Amino acid sequence: MTEANSRWTRRPPGSTWGDWGPDDELGRLNLLTKEKVLQGVAEVKEGRTFCLSLPLDYPGGAILSPRRFPPELMPTVREGRANMALPLRCYDPTALDVVCDDRVLLTLQYSTQWDTLAHVGQMFDVDGDGKAEDVFYNGFRAGSDVAGPVIYRDGKEIPYNGPQGAQRLGVENMAETCIQGRGVMIDLDAHYGRSGEVVGYDSLMRVLEKDKVVVEPGDLVCIRTGFAQMLLDMNKQPDATKLHSTNCALDGRDAKLQQWVTDTGLVALIADNYGVEAVPAKPCMDDFCATLPLHAHCLFRLGVYLGEMWQLGELADWLRANGRNRFLLTAPPLRLPGAVGSPATPVATV
Repeated sequence: MTEANSRWTRRPPGSTWGDWGPDDELGRLNLLTKEKVLQGVAEVKEGRTFCLSLPLDYPGGAILSPRRFPPELMPTVREGRANMALPLRCYDPTALDVVCDDRVLLTLQYSTQWDTLAHVGQMFDVDGDGKAEDVFYNGFRAGSDVAGPVIYRDGKEIPYNGPQGAQRLGVENMAETCIQGRGVMIDLDAHYGRSGEVVGYDSLMRVLEKDKVVVEPGDLVCIRTGFAQMLLDMNKQPDATKLHSTNCALDGRDAKLQQWVTDTGLVALIADNYGVEAVPAKPCMDDFCATLPLHAHCLFRLGVYLGEMWQLGELADWLRANGRNRFLLTAPPLRLPGAVGSPATPVATV
């Protein structure tokens, strides 16, 4: 049962808008309950941990995305001096201290990352007046709830002087929940290797059946394709064509696959590849389509979160060798108010 909402009178078919209240900003994170945390904790048998993050200076360069750049790390400045290995005797001849202090210019979705619900919206007629508007999950509006220095309206760019960034649906909402629960591994790499397979529902179900993987409401689903390991092997010289053509990815256009995401009640889809779904997506047969259909289905309709370029290889190998596919996952993003994405340093415990 949805609650009355002042931002919309129509919600996208099959969406979860309003299911957790008119002003909900968490989406499926509402399913990550204390019971799900305990289910994750119950998967800890060995006390072994795995770091699931790439180094934040990978993939290297701006080859995979011309808008995303490697981090620039630099010292802060203390009275005109670089504050790195700086002896304080420069200021006080009796001081023994040598200090370091630094800062970083960071593209938040350059490496291992979370996509928030403010990352991708769509045009949709939320008022039922025949006019589509630019909106995000639960009807939050582009140009006010999520805004930049200009508002894009009717082909025009209008300067905007209000608060910028994600005033609603920002990454701080994710961080406050801590993102801890039961992770479930789907190892596509073990079945498809470097085939470049675009995996639809039927192929995915065969993998789940062979590996006895069960996904339940509230689970955090990880998908290993081998993409991240290939990135590491390329040593900051990524070959985008090779990466996308030889590693498998989900078929975001597959309606049955989308319905599976809906029906399972999963909270997040996390992959070691660039976009979880195949990028670019398969051609669209309709007059108007989402460029990233699985992003639209997850972030815009369902409130399902996406994680990209996680390093899942070592964990996936260990789970397969030990006849397991579940583990405790702890993966909070930066608590950075207003951000639409965030780096992550996820930890798996088995």
